[in-house]
Amino acid sequence: MTKKLLLIVALVVGMFTPVAFAQKSTGSAAGSAATKVAPPKAELVDLNSATEDQLKALPGVGDAYAKKIIAGRPYAKKDQLTSKKIVPAATYAKIKDLVIAKQPAK
Repeated sequence: MTKKLLLIVALVVGMFTPVAFAQKSTGSAAGSAATKVAPPKAELVDLNSATEDQLKALPGVGDAYAKKIIAGRPYAKKDQLTSKKIVPAATYAKIKDLVIAKQPAK
């Protein structure tokens, strides 16, 4: 009787342990909602002071667009990238949440 009981306990423990481990390691919806931490916000790239290399690090911005952005300075608002025809709307859509047009202190 004791051997049967140990076997049953071993089977039950063996069945539930991988499930609990999988929920912790994969971040399932049930286990991760309370523990999910928002990633830190990346620093916005200032269109008026960024270097060419900083601009080229933006998605869809290469050498040509970086040079056009620098040549079109200063920007009062970031959406001037499209109104001044510096970058196409598709590229602006990729970078609009990553850039800012800071104004100099008065």
